[in-house]
Amino acid sequence: MNNRFLPISRSEMKLRGWSQLDVIIVTGDAYVDHPSYGAAVIGRVLEDAGYKVGVIAQPNWRSAEDFKRLGPPRLFFAVTAGNLDSMVANYTANKIPRKDDDYSPGGRSGFRPDRPSIVYTNRIREAFGSVPVILGGLEASMRRLTHYDYWTDSVRRSILLDSKADMLVYGMGESQALDIARRFDKGENVRSIGDIRGTVIVRNSTEGLGNAITIPSFEEMASDKDKFNEAHKAIYRESDPVSGKTIIQASGDRYVIQFPPAKPNTAEELDHIYELPYARSWHPAYDEKGGVPGFETVRFSIISHRGCPGACNFCSLYLHQGKMIQNRSRESILNEARVIAQRGDFKGTITDIGGPTANLYGAECESMQKVGACRNRSCLVPKKCAMLKMGYGRTLRIWREIRKIPGIKYVFVGSGVRYDLLLEGYSDLYLKALCQSHISGQLKVAPEHCEGPILALMNKPSFDAYEIFLKRFDQANKLAGKKQFLVNYFICGHPGTRLEDMLKLSLALEKRGIHPEQVQDFIPLPMTISSAMYYSEKDPFTGNQLYVAKSLSERRMQRALLQHNNPRNKKYVLEALEKLNSLHLKKQFLHYGSRK
Repeated sequence: MNNRFLPISRSEMKLRGWSQLDVIIVTGDAYVDHPSYGAAVIGRVLEDAGYKVGVIAQPNWRSAEDFKRLGPPRLFFAVTAGNLDSMVANYTANKIPRKDDDYSPGGRSGFRPDRPSIVYTNRIREAFGSVPVILGGLEASMRRLTHYDYWTDSVRRSILLDSKADMLVYGMGESQALDIARRFDKGENVRSIGDIRGTVIVRNSTEGLGNAITIPSFEEMASDKDKFNEAHKAIYRESDPVSGKTIIQASGDRYVIQFPPAKPNTAEELDHIYELPYARSWHPAYDEKGGVPGFETVRFSIISHRGCPGACNFCSLYLHQGKMIQNRSRESILNEARVIAQRGDFKGTITDIGGPTANLYGAECESMQKVGACRNRSCLVPKKCAMLKMGYGRTLRIWREIRKIPGIKYVFVGSGVRYDLLLEGYSDLYLKALCQSHISGQLKVAPEHCEGPILALMNKPSFDAYEIFLKRFDQANKLAGKKQFLVNYFICGHPGTRLEDMLKLSLALEKRGIHPEQVQDFIPLPMTISSAMYYSEKDPFTGNQLYVAKSLSERRMQRALLQHNNPRNKKYVLEALEKLNSLHLKKQFLHYGSRK
Protein backbone atom coordinates (compact mmCIF):
# COMPACT_ATOMS: atom_id res chain seq x y z
CA MET A 1 0.00 0.00 0.00
CA ASN A 2 1.16 3.50 -0.76
CA ASN A 3 -0.27 6.81 0.39
CA ARG A 4 1.85 8.82 -2.06
CA PHE A 5 -1.04 8.24 -4.48
CA LEU A 6 -4.70 9.12 -4.29
CA PRO A 7 -6.46 6.01 -2.92
CA ILE A 8 -7.74 3.44 -5.40
CA SER A 9 -9.04 0.93 -2.84
CA ARG A 10 -10.72 0.75 0.55
CA SER A 11 -7.44 -0.38 2.09
CA GLU A 12 -5.69 2.75 0.79
CA MET A 13 -8.55 4.88 2.14
CA LYS A 14 -8.08 3.20 5.52
CA LEU A 15 -4.35 3.98 5.37
CA ARG A 16 -5.32 7.66 5.34
CA GLY A 17 -7.97 7.20 8.00
CA TRP A 18 -10.83 7.91 5.59
CA SER A 19 -14.20 6.16 5.72
CA GLN A 20 -15.79 8.14 2.87
CA LEU A 21 -14.46 10.17 -0.02
CA ASP A 22 -15.73 13.59 -1.06
CA VAL A 23 -15.03 13.14 -4.76
CA ILE A 24 -14.35 9.98 -6.78
CA ILE A 25 -12.67 10.36 -10.16
CA VAL A 26 -13.53 7.63 -12.66
CA THR A 27 -11.14 7.54 -15.60
CA GLY A 28 -10.71 5.51 -18.78
CA ASP A 29 -6.91 5.66 -18.41
CA ALA A 30 -4.73 3.77 -15.98
CA TYR A 31 -3.99 5.92 -12.93
CA VAL A 32 -0.72 7.76 -13.46
CA ASP A 33 -0.03 10.45 -10.88
CA HIS A 34 1.71 12.96 -13.10
CA PRO A 35 0.76 16.48 -14.28
CA SER A 36 0.45 15.23 -17.87
CA TYR A 37 -2.61 13.20 -16.86
CA GLY A 38 -5.80 15.18 -16.42
CA ALA A 39 -7.37 12.92 -13.80
CA ALA A 40 -4.29 13.26 -11.59
CA VAL A 41 -4.28 17.06 -11.93
CA ILE A 42 -7.96 17.45 -11.00
CA GLY A 43 -7.49 14.98 -8.13
CA ARG A 44 -4.50 16.84 -6.71
CA VAL A 45 -6.15 20.25 -7.08
CA LEU A 46 -9.20 19.05 -5.13
CA GLU A 47 -7.01 17.33 -2.54
CA ASP A 48 -5.02 20.54 -2.10
CA ALA A 49 -8.28 22.36 -1.36
CA GLY A 50 -8.98 19.95 1.49
CA TYR A 51 -11.20 17.39 -0.21
CA LYS A 52 -10.84 13.62 0.14
CA VAL A 53 -10.35 12.30 -3.38
CA GLY A 54 -10.06 8.77 -4.73
CA VAL A 55 -9.63 7.25 -8.18
CA ILE A 56 -11.38 4.38 -9.94
CA ALA A 57 -9.22 3.75 -13.00
CA GLN A 58 -10.48 1.65 -15.93
CA PRO A 59 -13.31 -0.05 -14.04
CA ASN A 60 -14.92 -3.20 -15.41
CA TRP A 61 -17.87 -1.53 -17.09
CA ARG A 62 -19.76 -4.74 -17.82
CA SER A 63 -21.56 -4.43 -14.49
CA ALA A 64 -21.99 -1.83 -11.77
CA GLU A 65 -20.01 -3.76 -9.13
CA ASP A 66 -16.57 -2.30 -9.83
CA PHE A 67 -17.97 1.22 -9.49
CA LYS A 68 -18.84 0.45 -5.86
CA ARG A 69 -15.28 -0.29 -4.76
CA LEU A 70 -14.80 3.05 -2.97
CA GLY A 71 -18.40 3.49 -1.88
CA PRO A 72 -20.49 6.58 -2.70
CA PRO A 73 -18.75 9.98 -2.62
CA ARG A 74 -20.08 12.68 -0.32
CA LEU A 75 -20.15 15.28 -3.12
CA PHE A 76 -19.91 13.87 -6.64
CA PHE A 77 -18.39 11.48 -9.16
CA ALA A 78 -16.06 13.11 -11.70
CA VAL A 79 -16.03 11.08 -14.93
CA THR A 80 -13.43 11.35 -17.70
CA ALA A 81 -12.70 9.13 -20.68
CA GLY A 82 -8.99 9.87 -20.16
CA ASN A 83 -6.35 11.88 -21.99
CA LEU A 84 -7.82 10.98 -25.41
CA ASP A 85 -11.25 10.73 -26.95
CA SER A 86 -12.11 7.06 -26.46
CA MET A 87 -12.89 6.51 -30.15
CA VAL A 88 -9.42 7.78 -31.09
CA ALA A 89 -7.91 5.58 -28.37
CA ASN A 90 -9.86 2.49 -29.45
CA TYR A 91 -9.85 2.77 -33.26
CA THR A 92 -7.50 3.68 -36.09
CA ALA A 93 -8.30 6.38 -38.63
CA ASN A 94 -9.77 3.62 -40.79
CA LYS A 95 -12.05 2.50 -37.94
CA ILE A 96 -10.12 -0.68 -37.21
CA PRO A 97 -9.88 -1.65 -33.51
CA ARG A 98 -6.45 -0.84 -32.13
CA LYS A 99 -4.33 -3.71 -30.83
CA ASP A 100 -2.64 -1.63 -28.14
CA ASP A 101 -3.34 1.27 -25.80
CA ASP A 102 -0.47 3.32 -24.41
CA TYR A 103 -2.66 4.59 -21.56
CA SER A 104 -3.44 1.08 -20.26
CA PRO A 105 -1.39 -1.42 -18.22
CA GLY A 106 1.18 -3.20 -20.37
CA GLY A 107 -0.04 -1.26 -23.40
CA ARG A 108 -2.87 -3.74 -23.88
CA SER A 109 -6.19 -2.73 -25.40
CA GLY A 110 -9.64 -3.65 -24.13
CA PHE A 111 -9.56 -1.88 -20.76
CA ARG A 112 -11.87 0.98 -21.76
CA PRO A 113 -15.27 0.90 -23.46
CA ASP A 114 -16.28 3.05 -26.40
CA ARG A 115 -17.62 6.36 -25.08
CA PRO A 116 -16.82 5.82 -21.38
CA SER A 117 -18.36 9.20 -20.53
CA ILE A 118 -21.72 7.60 -21.30
CA VAL A 119 -21.01 4.05 -20.14
CA TYR A 120 -19.45 5.01 -16.80
CA THR A 121 -22.23 7.46 -15.96
CA ASN A 122 -24.88 4.82 -16.61
CA ARG A 123 -23.11 2.32 -14.35
CA ILE A 124 -22.75 4.91 -11.59
CA ARG A 125 -26.48 5.63 -11.82
CA GLU A 126 -27.14 1.89 -11.59
CA ALA A 127 -24.92 1.61 -8.51
CA PHE A 128 -25.81 4.79 -6.62
CA GLY A 129 -28.91 6.34 -8.15
CA SER A 130 -28.95 10.12 -7.96
CA VAL A 131 -25.40 10.85 -6.73
CA PRO A 132 -24.24 13.83 -8.88
CA VAL A 133 -22.05 12.98 -11.89
CA ILE A 134 -19.87 15.63 -13.51
CA LEU A 135 -18.27 14.94 -16.91
CA GLY A 136 -14.87 16.31 -17.89
CA GLY A 137 -11.77 15.61 -19.96
CA LEU A 138 -11.13 15.85 -23.67
CA GLU A 139 -13.94 13.52 -24.79
CA ALA A 140 -16.57 15.51 -22.90
CA SER A 141 -15.02 18.85 -23.84
CA MET A 142 -15.05 18.13 -27.57
CA ARG A 143 -18.53 16.60 -27.58
CA ARG A 144 -20.20 19.20 -25.39
CA LEU A 145 -22.58 20.42 -28.09
CA THR A 146 -23.98 18.83 -31.25
CA HIS A 147 -21.13 17.35 -33.27
CA TYR A 148 -20.28 15.07 -36.16
CA ASP A 149 -19.16 11.61 -35.08
CA TYR A 150 -16.83 10.03 -37.63
CA TRP A 151 -17.06 6.52 -36.19
CA THR A 152 -20.84 6.26 -36.70
CA ASP A 153 -20.94 8.74 -39.62
CA SER A 154 -23.71 10.62 -37.88
CA VAL A 155 -24.53 13.88 -36.14
CA ARG A 156 -24.79 13.31 -32.40
CA ARG A 157 -26.29 15.52 -29.75
CA SER A 158 -24.38 16.78 -26.72
CA ILE A 159 -22.73 13.98 -24.76
CA LEU A 160 -24.27 15.53 -21.65
CA LEU A 161 -27.69 14.47 -22.92
CA ASP A 162 -26.56 11.03 -24.04
CA SER A 163 -24.83 10.30 -20.73
CA LYS A 164 -27.54 11.81 -18.50
CA ALA A 165 -24.79 13.31 -16.32
CA ASP A 166 -25.66 16.40 -14.27
CA MET A 167 -23.07 18.84 -15.62
CA LEU A 168 -20.17 18.94 -18.06
CA VAL A 169 -16.85 20.70 -17.55
CA TYR A 170 -14.98 21.73 -20.70
CA GLY A 171 -11.43 22.94 -21.01
CA MET A 172 -8.71 22.04 -18.53
CA GLY A 173 -11.18 22.13 -15.65
CA GLU A 174 -9.32 22.97 -12.43
CA SER A 175 -11.24 26.13 -11.50
CA GLN A 176 -14.57 24.56 -12.45
CA ALA A 177 -13.95 21.42 -10.36
CA LEU A 178 -13.08 23.55 -7.33
CA ASP A 179 -16.11 25.80 -7.76
CA ILE A 180 -18.44 22.81 -8.10
CA ALA A 181 -16.98 21.10 -5.02
CA ARG A 182 -17.28 24.25 -2.89
CA ARG A 183 -20.87 24.86 -3.93
CA PHE A 184 -21.88 21.27 -3.25
CA ASP A 185 -20.09 21.54 0.10
CA LYS A 186 -22.27 24.54 0.96
CA GLY A 187 -25.38 22.50 0.22
CA GLU A 188 -26.23 23.82 -3.22
CA ASN A 189 -28.15 21.42 -5.43
CA VAL A 190 -26.65 20.53 -8.80
CA ARG A 191 -29.88 21.60 -10.50
CA SER A 192 -29.58 25.10 -9.03
CA ILE A 193 -26.07 25.79 -10.33
CA GLY A 194 -26.16 27.64 -13.62
CA ASP A 195 -23.42 30.21 -13.88
CA ILE A 196 -20.02 28.52 -13.75
CA ARG A 197 -17.76 29.49 -16.63
CA GLY A 198 -16.38 26.53 -18.56
CA THR A 199 -19.40 24.33 -17.88
CA VAL A 200 -22.40 23.02 -19.81
CA ILE A 201 -25.81 22.27 -18.31
CA VAL A 202 -29.21 21.09 -19.55
CA ARG A 203 -32.38 22.97 -18.61
CA ASN A 204 -36.05 23.02 -19.59
CA SER A 205 -36.02 26.81 -19.90
CA THR A 206 -33.59 29.57 -20.88
CA GLU A 207 -35.21 32.16 -18.64
CA GLY A 208 -32.78 34.47 -16.90
CA LEU A 209 -29.82 33.91 -19.23
CA GLY A 210 -28.13 37.17 -20.20
CA ASN A 211 -25.57 37.93 -22.93
CA ALA A 212 -26.40 34.71 -24.76
CA ILE A 213 -26.71 33.64 -28.37
CA THR A 214 -28.86 30.85 -29.76
CA ILE A 215 -27.39 28.51 -32.35
CA PRO A 216 -29.26 26.05 -34.62
CA SER A 217 -30.84 23.17 -32.73
CA PHE A 218 -29.64 19.58 -32.75
CA GLU A 219 -32.50 18.70 -35.09
CA GLU A 220 -31.60 21.50 -37.50
CA MET A 221 -27.93 20.56 -37.49
CA ALA A 222 -28.73 16.89 -38.08
CA SER A 223 -30.94 17.63 -41.09
CA ASP A 224 -29.28 20.67 -42.70
CA LYS A 225 -25.53 20.83 -43.33
CA ASP A 226 -25.61 24.59 -43.78
CA LYS A 227 -27.19 24.94 -40.34
CA PHE A 228 -24.52 22.58 -39.02
CA ASN A 229 -21.80 24.91 -40.31
CA GLU A 230 -23.63 28.00 -39.08
CA ALA A 231 -23.62 26.54 -35.57
CA HIS A 232 -19.95 25.59 -35.73
CA LYS A 233 -18.94 29.07 -36.84
CA ALA A 234 -20.78 30.51 -33.86
CA ILE A 235 -19.25 28.00 -31.43
CA TYR A 236 -15.80 28.79 -32.79
CA ARG A 237 -16.27 32.54 -32.45
CA GLU A 238 -17.68 32.39 -28.93
CA SER A 239 -14.92 30.12 -27.59
CA ASP A 240 -12.95 33.01 -26.15
CA PRO A 241 -12.62 33.58 -22.39
CA VAL A 242 -12.70 37.37 -22.76
CA SER A 243 -15.37 38.04 -25.39
CA GLY A 244 -17.28 34.75 -25.58
CA LYS A 245 -21.01 34.64 -24.89
CA THR A 246 -23.22 31.94 -23.40
CA ILE A 247 -24.44 29.55 -26.12
CA ILE A 248 -27.95 28.07 -26.12
CA GLN A 249 -28.86 25.07 -28.24
CA ALA A 250 -32.27 23.42 -28.30
CA SER A 251 -32.39 19.62 -28.38
CA GLY A 252 -35.87 18.15 -28.36
CA ASP A 253 -37.82 19.97 -25.66
CA ARG A 254 -34.72 20.90 -23.64
CA TYR A 255 -31.83 23.32 -23.93
CA VAL A 256 -28.12 22.64 -23.75
CA ILE A 257 -26.46 25.74 -22.30
CA GLN A 258 -22.73 26.38 -22.60
CA PHE A 259 -21.34 29.15 -20.43
CA PRO A 260 -18.28 31.10 -21.68
CA PRO A 261 -14.84 29.48 -21.24
CA ALA A 262 -13.11 29.66 -17.88
CA LYS A 263 -10.75 32.57 -17.38
CA PRO A 264 -7.11 31.67 -18.12
CA ASN A 265 -4.94 30.76 -15.16
CA THR A 266 -2.46 33.35 -13.95
CA ALA A 267 1.20 32.32 -13.74
CA GLU A 268 0.80 31.96 -9.96
CA GLU A 269 -2.22 29.69 -10.34
CA LEU A 270 -0.54 27.56 -12.99
CA ASP A 271 2.62 27.30 -10.90
CA HIS A 272 0.59 26.06 -7.95
CA ILE A 273 -1.15 23.40 -10.05
CA TYR A 274 2.13 21.97 -11.37
CA GLU A 275 3.91 22.11 -8.00
CA LEU A 276 1.39 19.89 -6.21
CA PRO A 277 2.85 16.66 -4.74
CA TYR A 278 2.47 14.32 -7.70
CA ALA A 279 4.06 10.89 -7.26
CA ARG A 280 5.27 11.25 -10.88
CA SER A 281 4.72 7.57 -11.55
CA TRP A 282 2.05 5.03 -12.36
CA HIS A 283 0.33 3.44 -9.39
CA PRO A 284 2.31 0.44 -8.05
CA ALA A 285 -0.69 -1.78 -8.87
CA TYR A 286 0.56 -1.76 -12.48
CA ASP A 287 4.15 -2.83 -11.75
CA GLU A 288 3.52 -6.50 -12.41
CA LYS A 289 1.48 -5.69 -15.51
CA GLY A 290 4.32 -3.89 -17.26
CA GLY A 291 3.53 -0.36 -16.21
CA VAL A 292 1.86 2.21 -18.47
CA PRO A 293 3.81 2.73 -21.74
CA GLY A 294 2.46 6.20 -22.50
CA PHE A 295 3.97 7.51 -19.30
CA GLU A 296 7.51 6.83 -20.50
CA THR A 297 7.29 9.65 -23.05
CA VAL A 298 6.50 12.23 -20.33
CA ARG A 299 8.21 10.75 -17.24
CA PHE A 300 11.01 13.35 -17.28
CA SER A 301 9.23 16.13 -19.16
CA ILE A 302 8.08 19.53 -17.93
CA ILE A 303 4.93 21.35 -19.05
CA SER A 304 5.83 25.03 -19.39
CA HIS A 305 2.60 26.48 -20.78
CA ARG A 306 -0.89 25.87 -22.11
CA GLY A 307 -2.81 27.12 -25.12
CA CYS A 308 -1.94 27.66 -28.78
CA PRO A 309 -2.75 30.68 -30.99
CA GLY A 310 -2.15 28.59 -34.11
CA ALA A 311 -5.76 27.29 -34.15
CA CYS A 312 -5.13 24.64 -36.81
CA ASN A 313 -8.55 23.64 -38.11
CA PHE A 314 -7.99 19.90 -37.59
CA CYS A 315 -6.80 20.30 -34.00
CA SER A 316 -8.80 20.16 -30.74
CA LEU A 317 -6.54 22.59 -28.87
CA TYR A 318 -8.39 25.80 -29.66
CA LEU A 319 -11.71 24.52 -28.30
CA HIS A 320 -10.07 22.79 -25.32
CA GLN A 321 -7.12 24.90 -24.12
CA GLY A 322 -7.82 28.07 -26.07
CA LYS A 323 -5.68 30.51 -28.07
CA MET A 324 -4.31 32.44 -25.13
CA ILE A 325 -0.92 31.24 -23.88
CA GLN A 326 -0.87 30.57 -20.13
CA ASN A 327 2.76 30.57 -18.95
CA ARG A 328 4.35 29.17 -15.85
CA SER A 329 6.98 31.27 -14.14
CA ARG A 330 10.67 30.63 -14.66
CA GLU A 331 11.19 29.74 -11.00
CA SER A 332 8.37 27.19 -11.02
CA ILE A 333 9.84 25.43 -14.05
CA LEU A 334 13.27 25.43 -12.39
CA ASN A 335 11.76 24.01 -9.20
CA GLU A 336 10.20 21.14 -11.13
CA ALA A 337 13.51 20.45 -12.85
CA ARG A 338 15.17 20.26 -9.40
CA VAL A 339 12.51 17.80 -8.21
CA ILE A 340 13.09 15.60 -11.25
CA ALA A 341 16.87 15.77 -10.86
CA GLN A 342 16.60 14.39 -7.32
CA ARG A 343 14.67 11.28 -8.36
CA GLY A 344 16.44 7.96 -8.06
CA ASP A 345 15.29 6.84 -11.52
CA PHE A 346 16.48 10.03 -13.28
CA LYS A 347 19.42 9.48 -15.65
CA GLY A 348 20.23 13.09 -16.45
CA THR A 349 17.98 13.97 -19.39
CA ILE A 350 14.96 16.28 -19.33
CA THR A 351 13.16 14.92 -22.39
CA ASP A 352 10.99 17.96 -23.01
CA ILE A 353 10.16 21.43 -21.79
CA GLY A 354 7.12 22.53 -23.71
CA GLY A 355 3.41 22.41 -24.24
CA PRO A 356 1.22 22.27 -27.34
CA THR A 357 4.16 23.93 -29.14
CA ALA A 358 7.49 24.30 -27.35
CA ASN A 359 8.56 27.63 -28.85
CA LEU A 360 5.36 29.40 -27.84
CA TYR A 361 6.39 29.54 -24.19
CA GLY A 362 6.33 33.16 -23.06
CA ALA A 363 4.36 34.36 -26.09
CA GLU A 364 1.89 37.11 -25.26
CA CYS A 365 -0.64 39.30 -27.04
CA GLU A 366 -1.72 42.38 -25.12
CA SER A 367 -4.82 42.81 -27.28
CA MET A 368 -5.96 39.21 -26.74
CA GLN A 369 -5.66 39.59 -22.98
CA LYS A 370 -7.71 42.79 -22.97
CA VAL A 371 -10.44 42.27 -25.58
CA GLY A 372 -10.10 38.61 -26.57
CA ALA A 373 -8.90 36.84 -29.68
CA CYS A 374 -9.47 38.54 -33.03
CA ARG A 375 -12.55 37.07 -34.70
CA ASN A 376 -11.61 37.62 -38.32
CA ARG A 377 -7.88 37.08 -38.43
CA SER A 378 -5.38 34.41 -37.48
CA CYS A 379 -2.50 34.91 -35.05
CA LEU A 380 0.00 32.99 -37.19
CA VAL A 381 -1.40 32.68 -40.73
CA PRO A 382 -0.40 33.86 -43.30
CA LYS A 383 2.33 35.06 -40.94
CA LYS A 384 2.74 35.96 -37.28
CA CYS A 385 0.69 38.95 -36.17
CA ALA A 386 2.85 41.86 -35.02
CA MET A 387 0.85 41.98 -31.77
CA LEU A 388 2.04 38.50 -30.76
CA LYS A 389 5.32 38.93 -28.87
CA MET A 390 7.53 35.86 -28.56
CA GLY A 391 9.16 34.76 -25.34
CA TYR A 392 12.44 33.43 -26.70
CA GLY A 393 14.58 35.39 -24.25
CA ARG A 394 12.73 33.82 -21.32
CA THR A 395 13.16 30.34 -22.80
CA LEU A 396 16.90 30.77 -23.38
CA ARG A 397 17.39 31.84 -19.78
CA ILE A 398 15.45 28.82 -18.49
CA TRP A 399 17.46 26.43 -20.68
CA ARG A 400 20.73 27.88 -19.38
CA GLU A 401 19.69 27.71 -15.74
CA ILE A 402 18.27 24.20 -15.89
CA ARG A 403 21.48 22.87 -17.40
CA LYS A 404 23.33 24.19 -14.33
CA ILE A 405 21.21 22.11 -11.93
CA PRO A 406 23.28 19.26 -10.46
CA GLY A 407 22.36 15.92 -12.03
CA ILE A 408 20.95 17.38 -15.25
CA LYS A 409 23.09 16.72 -18.30
CA TYR A 410 20.71 17.40 -21.18
CA VAL A 411 17.59 19.49 -21.76
CA PHE A 412 15.72 18.60 -24.95
CA VAL A 413 12.68 19.90 -26.80
CA GLY A 414 10.60 16.82 -27.53
CA SER A 415 7.17 18.32 -28.15
CA GLY A 416 7.99 19.97 -31.47
CA VAL A 417 8.10 23.57 -32.65
CA ARG A 418 6.24 25.92 -34.97
CA TYR A 419 8.83 26.25 -37.70
CA ASP A 420 7.08 29.34 -39.09
CA LEU A 421 8.13 31.17 -35.91
CA LEU A 422 11.80 30.43 -36.64
CA LEU A 423 12.16 32.26 -39.96
CA GLU A 424 13.16 35.80 -39.02
CA GLY A 425 15.91 37.55 -37.11
CA TYR A 426 14.04 37.63 -33.79
CA SER A 427 14.44 33.83 -33.64
CA ASP A 428 18.17 33.64 -34.49
CA LEU A 429 19.44 33.12 -30.94
CA TYR A 430 16.68 30.64 -30.14
CA LEU A 431 17.33 28.55 -33.25
CA LYS A 432 21.08 28.63 -32.65
CA ALA A 433 20.70 27.42 -29.05
CA LEU A 434 18.09 24.85 -30.06
CA CYS A 435 20.38 23.24 -32.63
CA GLN A 436 23.46 23.55 -30.45
CA SER A 437 22.14 21.94 -27.28
CA HIS A 438 18.45 21.06 -27.19
CA ILE A 439 17.70 18.54 -29.93
CA SER A 440 18.19 14.87 -29.17
CA GLY A 441 18.99 14.17 -32.84
CA GLN A 442 15.53 14.76 -34.25
CA LEU A 443 13.19 17.75 -34.12
CA LYS A 444 9.44 17.49 -34.73
CA VAL A 445 7.79 19.89 -37.17
CA ALA A 446 4.45 19.71 -38.99
CA PRO A 447 4.40 21.13 -42.53
CA GLU A 448 1.34 18.91 -43.26
CA HIS A 449 1.18 19.58 -47.04
CA CYS A 450 2.70 21.64 -49.87
CA GLU A 451 -0.38 22.89 -51.72
CA GLY A 452 -1.47 26.41 -50.76
CA PRO A 453 -5.27 25.92 -50.92
CA ILE A 454 -5.08 22.82 -48.71
CA LEU A 455 -2.81 24.51 -46.19
CA ALA A 456 -5.25 27.43 -46.11
CA LEU A 457 -8.09 25.02 -45.28
CA MET A 458 -5.95 23.64 -42.45
CA ASN A 459 -5.06 27.18 -41.31
CA LYS A 460 -1.37 26.36 -41.73
CA PRO A 461 1.46 28.53 -43.16
CA SER A 462 2.63 28.21 -46.76
CA PHE A 463 5.12 25.60 -47.93
CA ASP A 464 7.46 28.47 -48.78
CA ALA A 465 7.78 29.10 -45.05
CA TYR A 466 8.78 25.47 -44.53
CA GLU A 467 11.44 25.69 -47.24
CA ILE A 468 12.90 28.82 -45.65
CA PHE A 469 13.02 26.96 -42.34
CA LEU A 470 14.80 23.99 -43.94
CA LYS A 471 17.63 26.28 -45.03
CA ARG A 472 17.85 28.00 -41.66
CA PHE A 473 17.82 24.67 -39.84
CA ASP A 474 20.65 23.32 -42.03
CA GLN A 475 22.70 26.49 -41.50
CA ALA A 476 22.19 26.40 -37.72
CA ASN A 477 23.27 22.76 -37.58
CA LYS A 478 26.38 23.44 -39.65
CA LEU A 479 27.35 26.26 -37.29
CA ALA A 480 26.79 23.90 -34.37
CA GLY A 481 28.86 21.20 -36.07
CA LYS A 482 25.99 18.75 -35.80
CA LYS A 483 24.04 16.46 -38.11
CA GLN A 484 20.45 16.52 -36.91
CA PHE A 485 17.21 15.62 -38.61
CA LEU A 486 13.60 16.68 -38.84
CA VAL A 487 10.64 14.45 -38.09
CA ASN A 488 8.11 15.86 -40.54
CA TYR A 489 4.41 15.34 -39.94
CA PHE A 490 2.05 15.24 -42.91
CA ILE A 491 -1.69 14.67 -43.24
CA CYS A 492 -3.41 12.80 -46.04
CA GLY A 493 -7.13 12.90 -46.69
CA HIS A 494 -7.81 16.33 -45.18
CA PRO A 495 -10.92 17.98 -46.73
CA GLY A 496 -10.00 19.66 -49.99
CA THR A 497 -7.26 17.11 -50.77
CA ARG A 498 -7.56 15.18 -54.03
CA LEU A 499 -5.43 12.29 -55.17
CA GLU A 500 -3.48 14.57 -57.49
CA ASP A 501 -2.64 16.83 -54.54
CA MET A 502 -1.00 13.92 -52.75
CA LEU A 503 0.96 13.12 -55.90
CA LYS A 504 2.22 16.72 -55.99
CA LEU A 505 3.21 16.50 -52.33
CA SER A 506 4.97 13.19 -52.89
CA LEU A 507 6.95 14.58 -55.82
CA ALA A 508 7.82 17.73 -53.89
CA LEU A 509 9.19 15.67 -51.00
CA GLU A 510 10.97 13.20 -53.30
CA LYS A 511 12.74 16.15 -54.91
CA ARG A 512 14.02 17.18 -51.48
CA GLY A 513 14.96 13.67 -50.42
CA ILE A 514 12.24 13.53 -47.77
CA HIS A 515 10.51 10.18 -47.18
CA PRO A 516 8.01 10.80 -44.37
CA GLU A 517 7.40 8.16 -41.76
CA GLN A 518 5.01 10.30 -39.69
CA VAL A 519 1.87 10.40 -41.84
CA GLN A 520 -1.52 10.96 -40.27
CA ASP A 521 -4.65 9.70 -41.96
CA PHE A 522 -7.04 12.57 -41.36
CA ILE A 523 -9.52 11.96 -38.53
CA PRO A 524 -12.46 14.39 -38.23
CA LEU A 525 -12.16 15.06 -34.51
CA PRO A 526 -15.47 16.14 -32.94
CA MET A 527 -16.31 19.85 -33.06
CA THR A 528 -13.20 20.87 -35.00
CA ILE A 529 -13.61 23.04 -38.09
CA SER A 530 -12.04 20.34 -40.26
CA SER A 531 -14.65 17.90 -38.97
CA ALA A 532 -17.36 20.31 -40.14
CA MET A 533 -15.62 20.46 -43.53
CA TYR A 534 -15.53 16.68 -43.75
CA TYR A 535 -19.19 16.24 -42.85
CA SER A 536 -20.67 19.11 -44.85
CA GLU A 537 -18.20 19.05 -47.77
CA LYS A 538 -18.10 22.83 -47.48
CA ASP A 539 -15.84 25.43 -45.91
CA PRO A 540 -17.89 26.68 -42.93
CA PHE A 541 -16.45 30.20 -43.22
CA THR A 542 -16.88 30.76 -46.97
CA GLY A 543 -19.58 28.26 -47.92
CA ASN A 544 -17.38 27.03 -50.78
CA GLN A 545 -17.89 23.43 -51.85
CA LEU A 546 -15.01 21.07 -51.01
CA TYR A 547 -13.85 17.76 -52.36
CA VAL A 548 -13.63 15.21 -49.52
CA ALA A 549 -12.04 11.77 -49.84
CA LYS A 550 -14.35 9.52 -47.83
CA SER A 551 -13.83 6.06 -49.28
CA LEU A 552 -11.33 3.76 -47.61
CA SER A 553 -9.76 2.94 -50.98
CA GLU A 554 -8.96 6.58 -51.77
CA ARG A 555 -7.68 7.25 -48.26
CA ARG A 556 -5.32 4.30 -48.69
CA MET A 557 -4.16 5.55 -52.08
CA GLN A 558 -3.47 9.03 -50.72
CA ARG A 559 -1.33 7.62 -47.94
CA ALA A 560 0.43 5.18 -50.29
CA LEU A 561 1.51 7.96 -52.64
CA LEU A 562 3.13 9.76 -49.73
CA GLN A 563 4.85 6.59 -48.51
CA HIS A 564 5.52 5.02 -51.90
CA ASN A 565 8.93 3.76 -50.75
CA ASN A 566 7.19 1.23 -48.49
CA PRO A 567 6.82 -2.08 -50.40
CA ARG A 568 3.55 -2.81 -48.60
CA ASN A 569 1.98 0.15 -50.41
CA LYS A 570 2.82 -1.09 -53.91
CA LYS A 571 -0.73 -2.18 -54.76
CA TYR A 572 -2.23 1.18 -53.78
CA VAL A 573 0.56 3.19 -55.45
CA LEU A 574 -0.09 1.41 -58.76
CA GLU A 575 -3.83 1.91 -58.37
CA ALA A 576 -3.37 5.62 -57.69
CA LEU A 577 -0.91 6.17 -60.56
CA GLU A 578 -3.24 4.41 -62.98
CA LYS A 579 -6.18 6.52 -61.83
CA LEU A 580 -4.09 9.67 -62.31
CA ASN A 581 -2.78 8.57 -65.72
CA SER A 582 0.71 8.75 -64.25
CA LEU A 583 2.03 5.22 -64.70
CA HIS A 584 5.13 6.76 -66.25
CA LEU A 585 6.16 7.47 -62.64
CA LYS A 586 6.08 3.77 -61.80
CA LYS A 587 9.86 3.28 -61.83
CA GLN A 588 10.45 6.44 -59.82
CA PHE A 589 7.89 5.47 -57.19
CA LEU A 590 8.54 1.75 -56.90
CA HIS A 591 12.34 1.57 -56.56
CA TYR A 592 12.67 -1.14 -53.93
CA GLY A 593 15.61 -2.99 -55.48
CA SER A 594 15.98 -6.37 -53.80
CA ARG A 595 14.01 -5.34 -50.72
CA LYS A 596 11.08 -7.56 -49.86
